[in-house]
Amino acid sequence: MKKNGILNSEISKVLSDLGHTDRIVIADAGLPVPENVKKIDLALTANMPTFVNTLKEVLDDMAVERATLAEEIHTKNRALEQEIFELLDVDLPYSYVSHEEFKESTKEAKAIIRTGECTPFANIILQSNTTF
Repeated sequence: MKKNGILNSEISKVLSDLGHTDRIVIADAGLPVPENVKKIDLALTANMPTFVNTLKEVLDDMAVERATLAEEIHTKNRALEQEIFELLDVDLPYSYVSHEEFKESTKEAKAIIRTGECTPFANIILQSNTTF
């Protein structure tokens, strides 16, 4: 049995299979998942697990070179935006796109991890880096 890190076998496999520049999405309970993208559904009830808890664990296990957020988070969920930046490496490049562009970008993701989060715009795209 795995001793440390993410125990969810689907998430562990997706992270292990990522190559440089591949992307995953951590999403709230309402983000639509494109048909051709793997959905890993963690949602148990409203806000369980939370977006922040899930993001923290993924960041502990994944080499990330870039993050993308919906620009609407500035006005619709500022508190969550602050929590996200407390978890991200201070030197990590990030960008904002419209929520519509964000949803379109999810079509290129290797997987979308759906949390139970029920607050607006609690979504992030993480682009994989190398460890060397």
